[in-house]
Amino acid sequence: MADAKNTDKKDKKSGAAKDSPALKADSRATAPEKKRRSGISLLAFLIGIAVLAFIIALAGFEYSDKSGGKDKPLLSAPSVGGPFELVNQRGETVTDKDFLGGYMMVFFGYTYCPDVCPTALSDMAAALDMLPPEKAKQVTPVFISVDPNRDTPEHLAEYVGFFHPRTVGLTGTEEQIKAVAREYRVYFRTNDPTGDDPQDYLVDHTSIIYLIGPEGNLVTHFSHGTTAEAMAERIGQLL
Repeated sequence: MADAKNTDKKDKKSGAAKDSPALKADSRATAPEKKRRSGISLLAFLIGIAVLAFIIALAGFEYSDKSGGKDKPLLSAPSVGGPFELVNQRGETVTDKDFLGGYMMVFFGYTYCPDVCPTALSDMAAALDMLPPEKAKQVTPVFISVDPNRDTPEHLAEYVGFFHPRTVGLTGTEEQIKAVAREYRVYFRTNDPTGDDPQDYLVDHTSIIYLIGPEGNLVTHFSHGTTAEAMAERIGQLL
């Protein structure tokens, strides 16, 4: 009987410890943290899936091109490129139809970009200069701004003139830029100002150069870091 009483007392003490306010508080504190970690993991997983799907789609276009259908993307792949209405550096309204019949090298960026954009535009210009004249004249370098707030037509005119005389700069309203970015599967996000100046901010954006064919469809693409020589060689093979 003494043993039974002692066991009962131990169980009561153990139960009291399990139900103590400190343990309950600790359990409540860790629950939100577990949910937060789970949410972050799920978000990272979904972003990874989206990026992988985009890479597979672009790879599908490239495969189609190498298989002989250079201007015909795979039917199963999501389209890249499409209709748009924007304003060029001369203040003229232009649409995608104005470029049909020729090739476009399209890059999305902004004039205040510190390094990626000027590098890409310089490489595009150099690649065109490496092509034979009869092929180079078939390709129009196009720079579409993802920063319409600062990139006015006048500012674009000054900026694109530093790279290639045939470069077309395009801007528009925020709605127009969002629309054309969706057509090209381009991501961009405006960051908060870095200081007191509300105009001093950076814009995150996709850094891919797209080669669009005469019918307005994606022919191939060039990732950031592709050399001008590699671009010129590839474009020369396609034209």
